[in-house]
Amino acid sequence: MARLIDTNILVYRIDPRDRLKQQIALDLLREGLLDDSAVLPHQAVIEFVAAASRPCRDLGGEPLLPLADALIEAESLSRQFRVLYPDANVLTTAMYGCATYGISWFDAHLWAYAQCFGLGEIVSEDFQHGRHYGNVRVINPFVAGSDQIQELPALFTAPRSE
Repeated sequence: MARLIDTNILVYRIDPRDRLKQQIALDLLREGLLDDSAVLPHQAVIEFVAAASRPCRDLGGEPLLPLADALIEAESLSRQFRVLYPDANVLTTAMYGCATYGISWFDAHLWAYAQCFGLGEIVSEDFQHGRHYGNVRVINPFVAGSDQIQELPALFTAPRSE
């Protein structure tokens, strides 16, 4: 099943401040490359550059990456993964998602990519883990080791053939 990857996964893979999240993000993206299941929305690539090159207080005002390096990383991501681009349907669906589910405008866009392009899952820590929004289920890969849900039921159960 193809999975839409949120910006936070892309950022954690380069962020040394939380080694556990970094390793989970690296493993998830590596697996997504190997089985061709990871898909990036255009929005996540844009947000990655902004987040990676923004000064971080706890890094002495330095960014995770200088802007030039963040742009190189974005280009690399765009070459390695399938990138989905918005259209009028994504925009309209995002408006619906924002109004219906009460999620932020940016999260509604992320969900709209998955909904419009028929992707069954979003991998993100920004939504409620395990919740279904329309036809899309959210998976937070960082819940392991916490007291949150760790295993989810299958998204769909195939009918039994007789």
